[in-house]
Parts: sequence; structure tokens; C-alpha cells
Amino acid sequence: MTDAAPFRAFKGMPPVPYFPVMGASEHSGWMDEQRSWHEDCYVGDWSFVPQIRVKGPDALRLFRDLSVNDFVKFPVGKAKHVIQCNDDGKVISEGILLRHAEDDFEYQVGTPQWTLYNAHKGGYDVEITFPFTHKFQVSGPKSLGVLERLTKTDLRDVRFMNTKTGEIGDVEVTFLRQGMAGEIGFEIQGPIENYPTVLEAILEAGKDFGMRRLGTRDFMINHLEACYPTGAMHFYNALGDESLTDYRKFMDENLPPEWEPTPFNGPLRYNFSTSFTGSWDGENIEDLYRSPIEMGWGRNIAFDHDFPGRAALEEEMANPPRKVVTLEFNSDDMKRIHASLYDDGPIYQQLDLPENQWVSAWTDWILKDGEKIGHSTHPGYSVWFKKTLALSFIDVAYSEPGTEVTVLWGQPGEPQTEIRATVAPAPYKQDSRRRDLRSEPALA
Repeated sequence: MTDAAPFRAFKGMPPVPYFPVMGASEHSGWMDEQRSWHEDCYVGDWSFVPQIRVKGPDALRLFRDLSVNDFVKFPVGKAKHVIQCNDDGKVISEGILLRHAEDDFEYQVGTPQWTLYNAHKGGYDVEITFPFTHKFQVSGPKSLGVLERLTKTDLRDVRFMNTKTGEIGDVEVTFLRQGMAGEIGFEIQGPIENYPTVLEAILEAGKDFGMRRLGTRDFMINHLEACYPTGAMHFYNALGDESLTDYRKFMDENLPPEWEPTPFNGPLRYNFSTSFTGSWDGENIEDLYRSPIEMGWGRNIAFDHDFPGRAALEEEMANPPRKVVTLEFNSDDMKRIHASLYDDGPIYQQLDLPENQWVSAWTDWILKDGEKIGHSTHPGYSVWFKKTLALSFIDVAYSEPGTEVTVLWGQPGEPQTEIRATVAPAPYKQDSRRRDLRSEPALA
């Protein structure tokens, strides 16, 4: 097991801030930007997400060997949420895999190093490159109107997690239907050199639809409302333990030249997860790893092939110990936390509204009658719901919506208090991603 103490933010290592390449923190103000995916629409820039492109006769076999997913039905033009685990069934890597051709795959993921390492280790007959692309998310109830003004390509027949090639002016792009805000949404992708042209066209098309640009201060809030657990924030990617010496040696010796000017040549060389904070005081960093089952991704697992972690996940699937929920924090208690800055008495750890701007796995203990029953992660404030919320991993016995619990707030050795919280469903907001676009009214 690996000592967790060196990974504690500020005490063991400095936490990684959001990188400048992720864009401005705010454009029209974080409260206004949060309302966009409920009322109108937004454009968010996720071009910083790295990807690894794998071509060749063994490309499909590489992803099948590494991933929990079923690849029996994976036609060209389809996208999948692909998950890779260690031998204990804990998530090492997860992201979107696009199939461009029979032997051509693009994995957009925070930890592409694991695929690179295993491709070399396993001697797969593949060619690997590291392209840079623009990835603009357009999402919200009015997003279809923006897209129909933006392009002549008919997108109404595109089903969830499918792609379609089209044009924006004279520029060819790929439209990937997804919806990280739990609303209708597409991600517009293409070569990075077309970045300014495509962004300008999106903003122009969105003027009449109340479109806002999404800043980094709100990046995790729609993930929180729509239940998209994100590596390094809501869980710790299982690449932090001492057993991975060969992997680390490989990355030191085989860093792709394309990554030299990026954070992958610095704090993210081995892992997107680098630190944690919060009241969790466990001894082993492995205790912050998560299985796909407890994160609500059990439906993605196919036990029709061998993959790392299969045995552990089969056992867990039969009797899951924890599940993902949303914790709704008591508002009076949150007011008390903020008021401690001005009142006599201890000052408690503060939540940087709407959420802390560190790539760090904030993890607090969930308590019931003094017993530790789970982890509350990376809290954030939702303007729409006027609540502080947290995606949380809780013992199944306490996962029923309406269950009252408390969250231990404050780092060890600092002032701590308990915050009352109520278990709520995950996702917290209504999921509208998969609506049939053919029946949507015309907006353009």
C-alpha cells in the first residue's frame, strides 16, 4: 500500500491549479454562466483535453484487452465512454473513444499514458499519434437552434453518443452528440488550426439564443448536477501507488515530443490525479480509488472478455458495497461555515464559490451516528438550485434519497465541524441528454 500523506494538498505537495490553456475563469460572471445550461445554452472550450490516436490491425484488440466495455457493436461513427481499470477493478483511465474507421480510434482522456504504455508493453501492431483538436461543447435547451444556424448539416438524426461530419462555413468538423450538462448537446471537433474560425462562428450563431461562454469556475458544476464523476476531482485515478514502477520508468523514457510543452512534461506526467484535500485521513492513497460500479458505470461493463480487474468487478457486481449519490448540504450550516470568517471562534475551511479551482480530489468523510459510511467529494454551489452539492460515494445501506447524514468538514489538524446533509439522487437535475431531436421544435 502507498502512504497517502505525501499526496495531501499543501501539506504533502502543492495542488495543481487550473491551467491557463483551459481558458478564462469567467466571461459573463460565474452565476450568469451557470444559468445558461438551464435556460439557454453555452459554449465550453474543452480543447485542452488530450487524446491518443491509435491506428492499425491491433487497434481494436488493444482497447478490448484494456477496457471493461463491450466492443461487439461499435460501428464507425460511434463513440463510447471507455473505462480502463487496474487488477483490483479501480479506474485508471476513462474517457470518450471515437471510431473513425475499422482500424482507427481516437481516445479523448485525461490519462492517455496508460494506453500508450500498454501498447508498447504488449507489442501491439499499432501506430500511435497525439493530435491536438478543438473541442467546443454547445449544450442547453436552445443549443439545437444554435447548431442549425451554424451549419447546413442536418443533426436531428444523430443519436446520443454518435457522430456526424459536417461543415461550418468552409471548415469541416465532426459533431459528437453528448451533453455534459444533462441537456441536449454536441461537441464540435476538428484540427486545432481551425480553432479561432470555429469559435467565432459558434459565438456569432449563438447571439440570438442567449449563448454564454463557460469559464473554468463553472467547469465542474454541470458535471456535479448531471453526475459526471471526473478523475482528479471526484476520484483519484488508480495510477498513484508504488506498484507502478515500470510504468513510471517507461513514461520517463518515452515522453512523446508533442507533450514536451504541456503539463504532461510536468505534474501530469504519470497521472491526472496529483493531490487530495478534505477531512479524509486514511493511510493509503489506494482508498481513494473508485470502481466503475460505485460511480454508476456498471452498465458499461461486459464480462464477455478478459480485462484487468474483471474478477474483482464480477465479485463487486454481485454485492456492491457503495453507490454514487448527490449530497445536498444544509444551507444554514454552509452559512455558518462562511460566517466563521467574521465571527469569534474557529475559522473553518472555506469553499471557493462556486467550487475550488484546484485539480485536487477534495474528499470528506460522510458520517451516520458517528460511523464513517462513505466519501463526499469536490463540493460545489449551484445557483440554479441554491444549494451546495457534492457527488458522493456512500454505503448502499444509507443510499436511499432522503437519508440524513453529516459530513465532517475541515482538514485533519485544523478546525473541524459537521455539516448536515441529505442524500439525493444522482444525477441531481433531470437528465435530458437523450431526447429525440426529430421531435424538437424549430428554433432557428
